Amino acid sequence: MNSDWTEMEKIAARLKRAKRVLIVGHMRPDGDCYGSCLALGSALENIGVACEIVNESDVPSNLSFLAGIERVKKQPAGEFDAIVALDSADDQRLGALTDFFRRAKAKKIPTFNVDHHISNTRFAEVNFVRECAANCINVARLISYLGAPFDKKTANYLLCGLLTDSGNFSHDDVDEECFLLAAKLVKAGADIRSLTYELFKKQPKERVALHSEVMGKMRFFFEGKFALIAITKQAMEKVGADNGMTEGFVDFPLSVDTVEVAASVMEVKKGQYKISLRSKTYADVNKIAGVYGGGGHIRAAGCMLFGELEEVIDKLSYTVSQYL
Repeated sequence: MNSDWTEMEKIAARLKRAKRVLIVGHMRPDGDCYGSCLALGSALENIGVACEIVNESDVPSNLSFLAGIERVKKQPAGEFDAIVALDSADDQRLGALTDFFRRAKAKKIPTFNVDHHISNTRFAEVNFVRECAANCINVARLISYLGAPFDKKTANYLLCGLLTDSGNFSHDDVDEECFLLAAKLVKAGADIRSLTYELFKKQPKERVALHSEVMGKMRFFFEGKFALIAITKQAMEKVGADNGMTEGFVDFPLSVDTVEVAASVMEVKKGQYKISLRSKTYADVNKIAGVYGGGGHIRAAGCMLFGELEEVIDKLSYTVSQYL
C-alpha cells in the first residue's frame, strides 16, 4: 500500500496537463465505482479538462437515480491522452475494456490506477493504491490535488460511493477519515438523506419478492458459521427482478448471530456464478476469493466460479471451511 501521497500528486499533475481523459471502472459497477468515476469526471470538467466515462455494463436499477449517470457510455469514442482506472483491483475487472486499456498502455498513452483493494495488481503506469472504506476517499484526495472545487454535484457522487462501500458507515474499516470526509461533503451540499433513502431504504416490490424467495432457501454449514444464498436467473425471472435489486443481499445472512462468513452465489449465465463474500470478525475472505482468482478486502471480496450450481456450492463451502 502507498505510505505517502507522491503517486497521487503525480497523477493529479499529469491529469491537469491532459486535454481529454478517459475514465473507466470495473464491470458490474457498484455505488463506489460510479461515484468515483462521476466525481472525477465532474472535477476534471470543473478545471477545464474534457473527459469521457466508460463502463461495459448496463446501469443497475438501484443506481439509475444518480444524476448524470446517462453520460456513462459502453465504448470509448475518439482519442485520449490519459486513461484512469478507478475502483478496479486488476485490469481484467475492466471486462470488455481490458484489451483497450492494455493497448493504450502499450502505445505509451499514460495510464493511471486509483484503487482501495488490498488485492490490487498495480496494472497501470502510475498506481495509487491505499486500502480504505471506499475508493471515493482516495478520489476525494485526488480532486483536492487537482485544485477542483467540491461543488454539490461532485460531493453527491463522492458521498454515494462512501455510503455504499462503508455499508452506511457500518463496516469495520470506517474510521475518522471516513466521517471527516462525509462531513465535508455534506457541508458542500451532498444530500445524505436522499442518498441514504435511495441506496438503503427504497425498494421495488420485485426486490421484496426476490428477497423472500432467496432468503427462505438460505443454507447453513459448519455449525452455522457459514451461510450461503443462491440467486438464480429463474428466481429473478419469476418475480421480475434484475441484478441491481440484489445489492446488499449478502449482508442479510451475515446478520445471523452464529455466522462468520456469508456468501451470495448469483447466476450470471448458465454455468457461471458471481460469488460475493463477507465476514464478521476474523475470516479473511480476500484469501478465499483469491483461491479462485478473485479478491477485494479482508471482510468483503468476490470472485467467479464455473460449473453446475451444486458443484459451485460444494467447492466454495470446502474452501470456506479452511478459513473458519
